[in-house]
Amino acid sequence: MTTVPEDLLHLLTDPNYGDLATVRPDNTPQVNPMWFLYDADSNTIRFTHTSRRAKFRNLQANPAMALCVVDPDNPYVFIELRGRLVEVIPDPEGAFYPILGARYGNPDTPVPPDAADRVILVMSIDHLTRK
Repeated sequence: MTTVPEDLLHLLTDPNYGDLATVRPDNTPQVNPMWFLYDADSNTIRFTHTSRRAKFRNLQANPAMALCVVDPDNPYVFIELRGRLVEVIPDPEGAFYPILGARYGNPDTPVPPDAADRVILVMSIDHLTRK
């Protein structure tokens, strides 16, 4: 398990967007900005997603994933976390989506219309690079 350095912890605890990379079936990367929540107790990252999207299918075929978060105040400072999909938690009520919405400044985020297909993706933190 890789520990997040104290001086970069704010990148994960502040409401910054992260660029999440997965591997497509043709071995090319797919990268998208994502909301996320760092779980310090388990040292994992959690994302809301649906089971009908390409990123979910990518992770089912190849659980390797990486998250890069850039400091919005200094774009030369970043943290890249590499890990694996370690858990998929069904979220058919879409309850995690409004939690993330509130974290990102919108406390009135409604449950999304695709709630029935919602899952929580849990990423391990196995390797870290920084600048």
